Amino acid sequence: MAEQSGADTKSIDPAELSKAMTSIAERSQRIVADFLTRQASDPKFGSADPLNIGNAFMEMTAKLMSDPAKVVEANLNLWQDYMTLWQNAARRMMGETPEPVVKPDAADRRFKDEMWEENEIFDFIKQSYLLSARWMQGVVKDVEGLDDHTAKKVDFYTRQFVDAMAPTNFVATNPEVLRATVETRGENLLKGLNNLLDDLERGKGNLAIKMTDYDAFKVGDNIAVTPGKVVYQNDLIQLLQYTPSTEQVFEKPLLIVPPWINKFYILDLRPKNSFIKWAVDQGHTVFVISWVNPDESLANKGFDSYLKDGTLAALDAIEKATGQKQVDAIGYCLGGTLLACTLAYLAAKKQERIASATFFTTMTDFREPGELGVFIDEEQLSALEEKMAETGYLDGRDMATTFNMMRANDLIWSFVVNNYLLGKDPFPFDLLYWNSDSTRMPAAMHSFYLRKMYQENQLIVPGGIELDGVKIDLSTIKTPIYMLSTREDHIAPWTSTYAMTQNVSGPIKFVLSASGHIAGVVNPPAAGKYCYWTNTKKPKNPDAWLAGATEVPGSWWTDWQAWVEKFAGAKIAARVPGSGKLKAIEDAPGSYVKNRLT
Repeated sequence: MAEQSGADTKSIDPAELSKAMTSIAERSQRIVADFLTRQASDPKFGSADPLNIGNAFMEMTAKLMSDPAKVVEANLNLWQDYMTLWQNAARRMMGETPEPVVKPDAADRRFKDEMWEENEIFDFIKQSYLLSARWMQGVVKDVEGLDDHTAKKVDFYTRQFVDAMAPTNFVATNPEVLRATVETRGENLLKGLNNLLDDLERGKGNLAIKMTDYDAFKVGDNIAVTPGKVVYQNDLIQLLQYTPSTEQVFEKPLLIVPPWINKFYILDLRPKNSFIKWAVDQGHTVFVISWVNPDESLANKGFDSYLKDGTLAALDAIEKATGQKQVDAIGYCLGGTLLACTLAYLAAKKQERIASATFFTTMTDFREPGELGVFIDEEQLSALEEKMAETGYLDGRDMATTFNMMRANDLIWSFVVNNYLLGKDPFPFDLLYWNSDSTRMPAAMHSFYLRKMYQENQLIVPGGIELDGVKIDLSTIKTPIYMLSTREDHIAPWTSTYAMTQNVSGPIKFVLSASGHIAGVVNPPAAGKYCYWTNTKKPKNPDAWLAGATEVPGSWWTDWQAWVEKFAGAKIAARVPGSGKLKAIEDAPGSYVKNRLT
């Protein structure tokens, strides 16, 4: 038996191990040296707290100390919980099966390994962490006297700390990692260290966590493959027209305005989940704006540039290509915010160029922006503007980090465990490839957007913002609207997006999809997943809307198609891209979308 065990156990070649460790040491020294050189050349390094976290926690601590009785009560409760946990641990050692003092949330995948339940030690570690996390978050939430923004900031960054300190993130307290370490004789940690160094090298000293196999995907090859042509371009957009798949199409073309925070192909990942392909198959002549990935040369492009050179330029180009003055339009997230501005702009100009408008997860009232509001205050905006002034843009990776922090366990720590502790390569996943394909933000546009909309909430004020000489007033919008929000959206909370139902003058249908900002939108009918809610009434309170809503199984896509057909016009012969007054420039998905940050 001993001989068989020895034969099955993989041994480590000392020479290979020495070679690997030497390589790791050399790479580590080079990365650290490069990082320190860059920081030494930055006079602001180490001199500031750009997120203003320190002041928020100092204010929280001062308020907390002013009510010592509440602190004592919280500590006593924690002590009592720990005493019960100690007693339960002893009872388990004696063979009993007491009820746990605390359980992880059913959706918490960190503790899915069976050892967290079956082993007394790991069960104790798990419950100790959960008790401490609950105590810490409860204490900061109960502090009285903090303004709302500071309270939210303290709560957010406390959760970041709590998530970071989870026992699953450390070798010695993660049973799955320990098991892998024993089985591979530590090769998982060696591979994980190499993965860590790869990510540091790719991030040039900053940790750029690899979330998927980047070599498994190529834009235009196995994602964003719906056939079509680029029929127009300027320095801000390429306009894609897709090849019809039906003999007849609706008279009015369909224009999709995606966000420029991310790339448009979230709506064209694979044929099986491509909204663009599905819309083409329903008989729409689909046009999509593909935004440029801006560099310092476009630093002065403002929000009105995205209006003039984006949506308005696209409308003009579509009219030339098809002869149609009116389109049905879709705006997604920030693209929807721009679409709302475009509708108000056209209303002021008394131009009826959009027959119907559809909004995906779109904010127009930023009074309650969700967790993104944590990053919006004068100190942080000033620091961000100073940073953008140096480069002319906001690096897309900074924006990606912000979004990842909002779901840290799923988008940060799960990969730390998988890539660095277990030493595994990330799984090929088209959605995570898209998520990592970051875009920059021009300095002028991004500053305007954050200040005028997030910080000052001026879009909701009639005439509060001015674009290309026109004061924007959402209440003048009479265009029929289909508004889709998602129930678990952490970027555009549905209870906030719902406000648009009260701020436009035309008919509006509000639909709420299950799941989140992406999965709730990219949900093809064939998948048979999730559900959505509808309600013919639109009370002021979103919770009242949901209370009276009807749940419908499956995808909202078919509901939208039935709605948009009312405005799409008669059926005509299918249009071939490039056959009109606008000739084809290149094949879809075009060159702008292929500009990937290195």
